[in-house]
This record gives sequence, C-alpha cells and structure tokens, in this order.
Amino acid sequence: MIAEALQYVATTPVTPSEFRPFLGSSVSLWSRATRCKDEWAAHEGNCRRFVADTIGRMRQRRTVVVLGSGLLRDVPIEAVARTFDTVVLVDLVHLASVRLWLKAKRLDNVRLVHRDLSGFSDALGGEQPEPLAFLRQVPYLDLVISANLLSQIGVGAERRLEQNKDVSPADVVPQLIEAHLRDLTALPCTTILLTDVAYRIVGRSGETLKSGDLMHGVPAPDAEEHWPWPVVPFGEQGRDYQIVHQVIARRVLR
Repeated sequence: MIAEALQYVATTPVTPSEFRPFLGSSVSLWSRATRCKDEWAAHEGNCRRFVADTIGRMRQRRTVVVLGSGLLRDVPIEAVARTFDTVVLVDLVHLASVRLWLKAKRLDNVRLVHRDLSGFSDALGGEQPEPLAFLRQVPYLDLVISANLLSQIGVGAERRLEQNKDVSPADVVPQLIEAHLRDLTALPCTTILLTDVAYRIVGRSGETLKSGDLMHGVPAPDAEEHWPWPVVPFGEQGRDYQIVHQVIARRVLR
C-alpha cells in the first residue's frame, strides 16, 4: 500500500489533469504486475520475442510508436530505443517508475505522449471513431505496436458507460474495437498487434467455470502465434480459481 501511494503521488504532478482519473487503474496494474511477475513472465517474454523478431525483419528503423506502452514489460523497449532513431510511447498515464527507468537507462530518444486511444468521445458523440488518425502526422513512421491495448479499450469503455445509462455498451464497445483494428490495418508501415481476445475462469481441477469474448463479437484477426496468459493466477482474487486470457500476436510487414 505504501509503494502504491508513493507511485500515485509521484505520478500525479507529471500527468495532465484530464488523464488523472486513470491514475488509480494504472497504479493497480503496476501493483498486480509486481505480485504476478512469475506467472506473467512467459506472456511478457513471448510479446518481447515477437516484437524483436519483427524488428529483425525490417529494412528501415526510423520511428516506432508503441500504443498502450503501459509498464514497458511486454515490449523490449531498451533494445527498441537502441535500434530506432525515435521511440514514441503513447498511453493515458506514464507512471513515475517508468519515467525513472527511462531516465536511468539514458534513453534520450524516447518521447512520452498522453493520449486516449479508444475513440470513446467520438463514438459517444455519434461520429465514426478514428482513434489512430494522429499517426498520419508522425514523420518517418516505420513501425506501430499495439501492445495489449485492444481488450482494455473495451474494459475502459464499459466502466465509463456505467455513468451513462442512456447508452448501451453493446452499441459502443464493438465499434471501438473495430475502429482500432481498421486504423491499424490501414497504416502504411509495419504493424504489430498483441492482444488478448478471450478469457476463461478455471478451477483447481482445470474445469472452465466461465468464459467470455474480449472482442465483444468482433472477429479476431488471423494470428501468427497465440498463447495463454494467467492474468489472475490462483490466490490473486481467490484460492480456487484463476483467470486465463488467450493472447494472439499478428504482424503486417511493409
């Protein structure tokens, strides 16, 4: 609790006021990732390996944008920063611990951008979301990585719609997921999609107690790789069950 409080206090002044409501969830994710580092290690390693392998196939490495950069655990950011001229990390919140780590590593070519990548406001206003349209203005863009962000767009939209009973999540969430996939596919550069697409609540004997679709009915893209991710391992929320997400990895080389 003390570490979480310090993280929150240290991050608040460096976070624009419009993004401070998301601080709590970012700190909670950081805390869970710390507690579950052993159970998450295989998933994070698979993500980093997939990104590194993709970069190894690229001809040009000028600018890379990481969407949903978060805790920098699922992208080999140090190697990426040594390879590309410019690295842009985009997320709602960039925790103080992340900022300190980047500074300690002297990754001077890394830029932090606060941005809502969901397209939520446009969808709520009746407009077609174009959440990644800003990438058209990024010069010398060679790679965009969507890093375990897509399912969180749906989760975040559902939470925000709890305050708006006039709008059904079923009308908004699939639209946001489709917009992210559409905009990512339309980019003229190499792209990587890392995302969890489904979940299972699994009992001690291996039985599935409940399952769900994190894509909210939107067809998942064809995956080059897939693997399980025990997001909530046994003992994290209950002794008798764990929550396992199915992750896919896809790249488009250009």
